[in-house]
Amino acid sequence: MALRIKVSKEDLAMSRFAISPLWELTCALGRLTETAPGSARRRTVEALEPWLARTRARYQALACEADIEVIHALYGEHYGVDFLSPVPADVSSTIGDLLAQVRSTPPDQAHREIAEVLRRNREPGPRVRRILASDQVAEYAADVLAVAWQALIEPEWPTLRAILERDVVHRAGQLAAKGWAAALADLTTRLEWRAGSIECARAPGGDEDAELGGRGLLFVPSVFIWPGVAFSLEPPWPPAVVYPARGVAALWEQPDKTAPSRPLDRLVGRSRAAILLALEQPASTTQLAATLGQSLGGLGGHLSVLRSAGLVTRARSGRSVLYWRTPAGDTLVAAAYGTAGA
Repeated sequence: MALRIKVSKEDLAMSRFAISPLWELTCALGRLTETAPGSARRRTVEALEPWLARTRARYQALACEADIEVIHALYGEHYGVDFLSPVPADVSSTIGDLLAQVRSTPPDQAHREIAEVLRRNREPGPRVRRILASDQVAEYAADVLAVAWQALIEPEWPTLRAILERDVVHRAGQLAAKGWAAALADLTTRLEWRAGSIECARAPGGDEDAELGGRGLLFVPSVFIWPGVAFSLEPPWPPAVVYPARGVAALWEQPDKTAPSRPLDRLVGRSRAAILLALEQPASTTQLAATLGQSLGGLGGHLSVLRSAGLVTRARSGRSVLYWRTPAGDTLVAAAYGTAGA
């Protein structure tokens, strides 16, 4: 089965990238469920296993504290409601902003989407059915998600946000320099950009066509969707596609301070070498701190030295200052790795 989304020039003009902490939470809950021992949908997600392994105990405790069963009923195996995944206004939307949108969902809209979930997925038990039939179901679900956020995602949100922001910066740079075809070229192996359309390979069962009607498409990177892709195309919600963020496999790998030093470490110091390697893509000091485990104060000093040496440069992007390697920095890294591999 293939999904073909027709994309006009007006759609491209309206399309943008954004980050959603709520979508990360719901994707994470799905991953924890389907990778749990004894799950009917048991699967292995190797790149996420470090996070999954250390989070399962917190998830089990959460399941005893909050009504996670209701959330799983709303996100079935084959179909899920859209009102639990409101479209973020911009990259600065917080979990509080998004949960407020969930709570404001009109009951009739929530019930229409729930009816479709119940039609397409397995029937939940009587207790969950009563909650789903309530006019307060959106508020109830938002309260459960707020507790789940604090237990599962909030402690690691700086690290997650860092990888998501770096993906958006990369895509925006590709878009500005080369256009949409380049920005979407490596979004996921399941998506293909063609003239006037985006095509997604899906499970067998027939083809499906969709039109955006000038509304554009919101592209949302996700750590926990990896390696899949998800779409939200049903009115009245703005169309969106959730795709795997770049660098997920290395996300949870903190630098090994006991590892043998490399030539680049000996040349510029281990901390500065780690910064140079990380700046293959633009990043802010906050993002570098989250991914490298270095303090902001220490990073500032190292970046100043690397800038003075002409190895990195910087520029403002919105409210952030982004750093990246210069051609001289690229050459130094390439030469060091060539020496290491000799």
